Amino acid sequence: MRSRKRKFRLFMERFHPNERTRVVDVGVTDAPYGEGDGAHPAENFFEALYPWPERITAVGLADFPRFRAAFPTVRFVQADGRTLPFADGEFDLGLSNAVVEHVGGRDDQRAFVHELCRVARRVFVTTPNRWFPVEVHTLVPFVHWLPKTRADRVFRALGKRDAAAVNLLGAREFRALFPYRVEIVNTGVSLVAIGPAWMDAHAETEVPDGATLR
Repeated sequence: MRSRKRKFRLFMERFHPNERTRVVDVGVTDAPYGEGDGAHPAENFFEALYPWPERITAVGLADFPRFRAAFPTVRFVQADGRTLPFADGEFDLGLSNAVVEHVGGRDDQRAFVHELCRVARRVFVTTPNRWFPVEVHTLVPFVHWLPKTRADRVFRALGKRDAAAVNLLGAREFRALFPYRVEIVNTGVSLVAIGPAWMDAHAETEVPDGATLR
């Protein structure tokens, strides 16, 4: 939870959104914030913490009735993040928290990132840091530093078969997924890509509907 609140603060500090800023959040889950089985109490933290949820469009792979019930003012769209049903530049800001490592190999990851960059003028994408000593999905230390085929064998032996579907990224691989230059913020446990890096996050920029990002 501390890590997610830190990412939320970073998002707000870098982009300074207001009540007219249009945000798309790609990769939400069907779990109300702070509820569920207790394993992931901070799921969908952005929708819970953002002061203008009615300006969020959330994208999920399935229907997600629990999400829609928990966040009734958020617009929900069922779609694959690699082929988003939105126009170019439809949103002022695009967010995706710890999703890109789940979408497949490098080609799928690149397609996912490029779609978010296509539909949003600025993006904020996070992923677990491959070089953090503990693999955050399994809480197993160091195994994920092995070549992937060997790491997958160890995870299976430990009963962590789902880890095989996770493709972790270091800063270099993460940066290479983007169609333009991004800033990579390393928080230790996570990597955060903020882009395009050539846009000054603290400069005043007019957005299409008249809102102002600072």
